[in-house]
Amino acid sequence: MPHGSVPVAGGASSSLRHESAHLHVAGEARYVDDVPLPPNAVHVALGLSRSAHARILSMDLSAVEAHPDVLCVLRAQDVAHNQISPVGAGDEPLLAEDHVFFYGQPLFAVVAQTRHAARHAAALAQVTYEDKPAALSIEQARAQGGALVCRALEMTRGDAPQALAHAPHRLAGQLVVGGQEHFYLEGQAALACPGEDGEMRVCSSTQHPTETQHMVAHVLGCPNNLVTVEVRRMGGGFGGKETQANIVACLAALAAARTGRPAKLRLDRDDDMMLTGKRHDFVIDYDVGFDAQGHVLGVDMELAARCGWSADLSGPVTDRALFHADNAYYYPDVRLRSLPLRTNTQSNTAFRGFGGPQGVAAAERIMEEIAFATGLDPLDVRLRNAYGTTERNLTPYHMTVEDSITTEVLSQLAIDCDYRKRREQIRAFNKTSPHMRRGIAITPVKFGISFTATHFNQAGALVHVYTDGSVQVNHGGTEMGQGLHTKMVQIAMREFGLAQERVRITATTTGKVPNTSATAASSGADLNGMAVLAAVRTIKDRLVTFAASHWQTPPEQIQFTAQGVVVGAALVPFATLVNAAYMARISLSSTGFYKTPKISWDAATGRGRPFYYFAYGAACAEVAVDLLTGENRMERVDILHDAGLSLNPDIDIGQIEGGFVQGAGWLTMEELFWDTAGQLRTHAPSTYKIPACSDRPRIFNVRLMENVPNREDTIFRSKAVGEPPFVHGVAVLHAISDALASVDDYRTCPGLNAPATPEQILRVAERLRQRRAGADAQARA
Repeated sequence: MPHGSVPVAGGASSSLRHESAHLHVAGEARYVDDVPLPPNAVHVALGLSRSAHARILSMDLSAVEAHPDVLCVLRAQDVAHNQISPVGAGDEPLLAEDHVFFYGQPLFAVVAQTRHAARHAAALAQVTYEDKPAALSIEQARAQGGALVCRALEMTRGDAPQALAHAPHRLAGQLVVGGQEHFYLEGQAALACPGEDGEMRVCSSTQHPTETQHMVAHVLGCPNNLVTVEVRRMGGGFGGKETQANIVACLAALAAARTGRPAKLRLDRDDDMMLTGKRHDFVIDYDVGFDAQGHVLGVDMELAARCGWSADLSGPVTDRALFHADNAYYYPDVRLRSLPLRTNTQSNTAFRGFGGPQGVAAAERIMEEIAFATGLDPLDVRLRNAYGTTERNLTPYHMTVEDSITTEVLSQLAIDCDYRKRREQIRAFNKTSPHMRRGIAITPVKFGISFTATHFNQAGALVHVYTDGSVQVNHGGTEMGQGLHTKMVQIAMREFGLAQERVRITATTTGKVPNTSATAASSGADLNGMAVLAAVRTIKDRLVTFAASHWQTPPEQIQFTAQGVVVGAALVPFATLVNAAYMARISLSSTGFYKTPKISWDAATGRGRPFYYFAYGAACAEVAVDLLTGENRMERVDILHDAGLSLNPDIDIGQIEGGFVQGAGWLTMEELFWDTAGQLRTHAPSTYKIPACSDRPRIFNVRLMENVPNREDTIFRSKAVGEPPFVHGVAVLHAISDALASVDDYRTCPGLNAPATPEQILRVAERLRQRRAGADAQARA
């Protein structure tokens, strides 16, 4: 900390309350739908496709246009530039042209005086289709030739085929991992207000204001400087608003430009779920060689993903699945391949973990398979294959793991939660319990932190100090409930020695901080925190230089404290120093910029250092499974997580708790279902189940690791706590598997796929019963 800065109460590394918490609990936090509508505002509703793959023969919108409250109808031909692919693939029209590629694709947009009128009118359209064959699943996509939405990736190190051929033991299998709906509390929404000379201001619920700005400017055919996108907060995002918010913002802006009036588009929940992409579901085929002690010798794995109708972010998502297909384990010889398949379903997109959780699930299945094949405790198999720091430390993408603490985390958590004794007790319980079975599992996580698209690893900030000593902080990250703004406030508080009420965060806007990256990849605090710190320290340097001259004091004797600024033997109130600096014409405003060092990635060779560092942790889950109904219950969960030197322990623990529950929901109850026509049937809270309060663990212990500063120079040596905790949910899947294994007396790996719904659990239990009956009959014979 330069110039003798000292941590202050409520600063970074303390549990300052969430900056909007009082507004949340009072119902006063303002979201897009809460912004008062300007006079003369219009409303937009969408007409959606009712075919999964077809040529549009005719689209009669005469009844729509004849509705008395309809002002106009926007079609593809009304859009100057009708492409909104976030990766420039040219495969994602804003409005369908002559073909549709999934059930729910937007065909047209109705602009009306009221939202009710717009929605009612949209239903009056008469569309005739010539249906074409549709690939709705991974299996169907493969059967129809396996068209890809983007390039596949292969990572190799050593000679996997030879290692497998010469391994003492070898097994192959398949893991199916389902998708997941984001189910943010606030749906997709945007309010666009036209200004003078072609200006357009858009309030959008987006995680990527700059991309939304660029997309709106693109469809309007205007330069970026005419479009300003603003985000005060989102009611959740989880990746679902990284690219998927663009269509809503673009159509609202088009309606505003066409009518010259403010325009609002808010999707209702059914249309939102029908239209937007989900987490990618995967079918993962694996082949692993190992020895009798459980050491992995070689791995060959193909990860096929249902990507949907357009590229969206499927390339980097399937890449990251490969990056995490090793999880915390060293594979001596390895080949990993992605297969991003094009399907006639919603274009799957970013979701917390961004493909990483699917890769981790594959690694943990391999560890489970080896444990059953060798008769070892799965924890011992995991410990024996964990990365080291001086050897056995090279990933499949040739990045050296320099900071592995997997062994320490697993060992400590096993002691803390008394894993081995509880495992023995659970097995004894299962021997005498006919219908209720318990299971326990402990799994680690090693999660890479950085955007794998290297250019996104940058951030900007703008900090103002006013003459009364109050501070305003602006940065390029977005707040979606995760506490990012709170951490940015803490950084300024810590550096200036101020109380929370003296530092104000503003809405994120492209008009203040341009060219920002998405708030994603767990990088929000890392990137924006360093940018805010750079801006603050620039101002501090000016203030110190001024104070040293004004009070004739050496710079090293100037400190910013909670009591004021220590200038030699004097204590100067911060506001006094600031006002004096203003009178001396010292600038009290500064930008800040940060780019992540050390990272590089070459997709052509599948090699590089895509991550600045790794976040670690482990979870132990104990469950109870009812073999009569297939229902399961989390009895106890213990988590030990690595947040480095946490910026805000309470917020980070909250993120860990929430991430875990969301991950457990993905793997146990959240199931997406499409019918044979390609219509998503789980498109509302009535048909799509997410965890409720009663689904949380009965005993839930979460602890941050202590005295583990990030070895890399991150913001105050902290670590990201956005996506890594999500992966702890994998422990629940393996605990359920452990409970089911008791049906066959722990002789067979259950091969439990996700989500482990009651139906899935009952199917696996019946298969294991039949296997046990067959083995018993054979033994008697």
